[in-house]
Amino acid sequence: MKLILAILTMVVAFGLNAQNFQGKAVYKTHRKMKVNFGEDKKDENSEMNKQLQARLQKMFQKTYILRFNKTESIYKEDVALETPNPQIGGADIIMMGGGENDILYKNKKEKTYLRQTDIMGKSFLIKDKIEPIKWELSSETKNIGNYTCYKATNTKEVENKEMTMVDGELKENTKMVKVVTTAWYTPQIPISNGPDNYGGLPGLILEINDGELTIICSEIILNPKEDLEIKKPRKGKEVNQEEFNKIQEKKSKEIMEQLRNTRGKNNGMEIKIGG
Repeated sequence: MKLILAILTMVVAFGLNAQNFQGKAVYKTHRKMKVNFGEDKKDENSEMNKQLQARLQKMFQKTYILRFNKTESIYKEDVALETPNPQIGGADIIMMGGGENDILYKNKKEKTYLRQTDIMGKSFLIKDKIEPIKWELSSETKNIGNYTCYKATNTKEVENKEMTMVDGELKENTKMVKVVTTAWYTPQIPISNGPDNYGGLPGLILEINDGELTIICSEIILNPKEDLEIKKPRKGKEVNQEEFNKIQEKKSKEIMEQLRNTRGKNNGMEIKIGG
């Protein structure tokens, strides 16, 4: 109770200044990767796998910019720093989504979001409600830059679908996994927002870790002299999140089938999408 009151006091203290509050936060991302292009587990430590894993990890080291005001925000990759796709045997690895066409718009007042994204050259505009995250607040703190941050965690069971191709055979495995997400937020920036689809805390989220993906803020600019432009994305076929997930799953299977037809059935290659 004391923790909640202390945080609320800090937020109220900044409340008047937050009426016309706006800013820009720069985030860096890093994702753990595990791949196996071989016949069994021992091939995970092969030189080819190590090189590919290093390339994939570098590929997921991206920079994003969050522009926000009191009620709206835009989250978009800084494509000027985008890393080229890695290759296997001279062929590009195609990742769905991301890049300059991937834009996330959130409206806190309306509790809705719009995400513009591409799949295999086709644009989609996902429109849906912001689902509240059940955060558990902690009294633990740490400093990120010049800001004092408080810890919050969320634990949930999610459905994990993994498609595996071994020697030309496509297999799908579905299981429930527990995901623990840790957020570090600062009441010193009184905006209930954060990177990607995260938010719902009494302050801006400066760091996120879900066990695989880490997102950390590297720069913050508050109340710049020029107003920040926040425009809703409008490009693409409009769908809700559930519809988009089904389309994405279908496209993933199509990619795996294309790989099977390209590589043949006797190459001893294992590829995983998901997990």
